[in-house]
Amino acid sequence: MQIREASPGDETAIFDLIYALAVYEKAPEQVTNTPAQLRIDLFKDGICSALVAEEDGQIIGFSLYYISYSTWKGKCLYLEDFFVIPEKRKFGIGAQLFRKTVEKAKEMGVKRMDWQVLEWNQLALNFYNKQGATLDEEWVNGRLFFE
Repeated sequence: MQIREASPGDETAIFDLIYALAVYEKAPEQVTNTPAQLRIDLFKDGICSALVAEEDGQIIGFSLYYISYSTWKGKCLYLEDFFVIPEKRKFGIGAQLFRKTVEKAKEMGVKRMDWQVLEWNQLALNFYNKQGATLDEEWVNGRLFFE
């Protein structure tokens, strides 16, 4: 198993994992992105980046992130999605992928790394607690959709 930066040609496998995550989160109908758009966003426009966990030529996990900004802290990294296929969990792959994402954040000189986790996702909550994360119950998420 290796963890590497995503490269052109990985977008379909990453998209399949994004869709699997949406199914897990009980919201597959909300996925409107496409592998083609993901390729543009990752590799042409560079508005986001990704790391992939690969085993025997198959991408089994990913972290997708981008630079965000805090008026209080400055440059931050926002971890948009983080996912390892269920059958490959409990082998430390997620921990390695998460640590590599943290290393990337530090290399980029960010002041903070943020992400969201669903309140019912106890497996994820336990995972992030094991990683030493602070899980904030104070802030409420706001969102507008444009389609």
